[in-house]
Amino acid sequence: MNRHTAREKAFQILFQLDINDNEPKEAIAAFLETEESDIFLKGLVEGVTNVKDEIDTIITENLQNWTLDRVAAVEKTILRIATYEIRYLEDIPRNVSINEAVELGNVYGDDKSGKFINGVLSRIEK
Repeated sequence: MNRHTAREKAFQILFQLDINDNEPKEAIAAFLETEESDIFLKGLVEGVTNVKDEIDTIITENLQNWTLDRVAAVEKTILRIATYEIRYLEDIPRNVSINEAVELGNVYGDDKSGKFINGVLSRIEK
């Protein structure tokens, strides 16, 4: 599984975790019933879950005229993945994390999601 696909699947799993509050390992196993697990996917899901409070603080500090509670679940989940990559995964270039997040926002969010995500992540990156 390539990293783009792993990010997309991590987004879907984390989105479900945010709603259902399951254990990350159980969610990964249930989601990937017919597919082989991926180290990068597992690392994203478990990493975001383990430091979610710290990530949410970073995101909140970089929102302008918004609170995290007002951010839609799709954008919030994408911001969490990208923030985790930017702050905790040094082997991934920041611009790759941001571009991948914007792309996910354009696919799963509304017509303004990509721009919103880009703006928040640009502030986090600095």
